[in-house]
Amino acid sequence: MSTPPQPSQPADQPAPQPQQPQQSAPEPAVPPQPTAYPYPHPQSPPAGGFYAQPAMVGGPVPGQPQPGNPYAQAPSFGPVPPAPRSGGRAGRAVLWAAVGAVVASAAWAAGVFALGGRSDHADLRGYTAPSNLCSGADYSSFKDEYTQDDSAPTRTSLKDKALDEGYCSLSLKKSGSSYADAYLTLQLDLHKKTDPGPEFTAGWKNYGESHSGYDVDRVEGIGDEAYLVSQDTVSGSSGGSRYATLAVRDGWVTYVMTYSLYLTSYAQDKNPPALTDIVTWLKTDTKATLRQLRD
Repeated sequence: MSTPPQPSQPADQPAPQPQQPQQSAPEPAVPPQPTAYPYPHPQSPPAGGFYAQPAMVGGPVPGQPQPGNPYAQAPSFGPVPPAPRSGGRAGRAVLWAAVGAVVASAAWAAGVFALGGRSDHADLRGYTAPSNLCSGADYSSFKDEYTQDDSAPTRTSLKDKALDEGYCSLSLKKSGSSYADAYLTLQLDLHKKTDPGPEFTAGWKNYGESHSGYDVDRVEGIGDEAYLVSQDTVSGSSGGSRYATLAVRDGWVTYVMTYSLYLTSYAQDKNPPALTDIVTWLKTDTKATLRQLRD
């Protein structure tokens, strides 16, 4: 049996080549993962590493606008240059120099907002704290009522780079008294590192809210601000107490003068001075003391 003839390939047509499989497009590079660190870093941070943590725990990320907070908007110090692709030391040095400048500028701006532009220079206004406040203060208004001098008053003093302080506690005696009829305490503080203003106001202005039964009045004409705190529970000559404190702040200096009397059936003084007189004496002597402590 003869074999059927095979179809001949035309001489001018090339032989078919086997098909090559299509090459797929290169996979895109994995984009950098988000991080809480606000500035680009020339090296990829390790998972869970230091640069993956927020710059401030529980606070806003620097450079990111915070809704509802006008002081936490992105600082307008210009963009941070991108990390150099070469990864060389010179490029990294330039990057971190720029980052350091931005961080320093942001910290300075935050400090200005936080402090309101206030200088940290102590506003002592020429006051000095004497080593013996008992002899350096004026309480002469009380001496007409309490004629006996306290021969052994309690006094302390403190000299420190942050605070100068003087304290004096006196027993007040009328003529012929064997024991103290009343007490007078004085305290002077020169705050050399921190402004006592906000805490002074909060403590004395709101004294009546934390101590029931006391009256609190703003006093004008003494220092930057002054408060009178008083309580009078004396009933006849059988008992009660009479108390008055005048607290003054002048710049970063505070001065507190306190009178207290405790009347019992055994008290020698059956006719203590009226609260109105005590308040007048406190104001007069406080003004005189503040004047002489600035001389």
